[in-house]
Amino acid sequence: MPRRLDVGSTHYPDAVADRTGTQEYKTERFKAFVDAVVAIAMTLLILPLVESVSEAASEHLTTPEFFDRHAGQMMSFLLSFVLIANFWLGHHRQYDEVTRITRPLLWFNVAWMATIVWLPVPTAMVGQMETDPLQQAVYIGTLVLTQVTTLAARVYLLRHPTLTTASTDRIRHGVAADVAAIVLFSVALAIGVIVGPSGYFALLLLIFTGPIAQLLYRLWPDRRAKDAETPESSEDERPEGSGEPE
Repeated sequence: MPRRLDVGSTHYPDAVADRTGTQEYKTERFKAFVDAVVAIAMTLLILPLVESVSEAASEHLTTPEFFDRHAGQMMSFLLSFVLIANFWLGHHRQYDEVTRITRPLLWFNVAWMATIVWLPVPTAMVGQMETDPLQQAVYIGTLVLTQVTTLAARVYLLRHPTLTTASTDRIRHGVAADVAAIVLFSVALAIGVIVGPSGYFALLLLIFTGPIAQLLYRLWPDRRAKDAETPESSEDERPEGSGEPE
């Protein structure tokens, strides 16, 4: 009997697994999709304020009264708008030099986009509800997760340098900046939970991201220096009798 069935049942699943495991996606469509998701998330931030205007009109509030009553809501909108814009700018710089998108890299970005889309929810909580530790944990914790997914994707690029034209040093600088931001977000979260409503001002600690990132980068072991020392050490350890005959 012909062995066509055996060949198909044996090799076809492996072929499918290999194809899906190495599948790549066009960077242009990927970047356009990310830009659309970020734009939608930034637009969602303003919707609670638009609804508040309708409520104010029904209550016959004046403009000064509206701004006074919804000052916290406007501050939370501005804060989240700036943060998402900053995340997007960092993402744009990171993927401007990426030439290929693999499946793992795509899923890292799906997780990143999930945190961006979720951020309008805790933003509305901050602007419309009384501050409590859980609210702060949800809001700042979302920012931490956004930065963690950014770090995960950057480490992946560091281990797969053929996917990007960026130099190893450039990627390492990005990794150091991501770690610094995660540390500062975590410190801000701890301060916010302890201090209370005014704890959101601890997010101003992010201005120290640059100096801390530089410090972390300087502490990063330089593999190139170790690789350069390897041949010299191997020559020094060569046995005396292993030289070329005269």
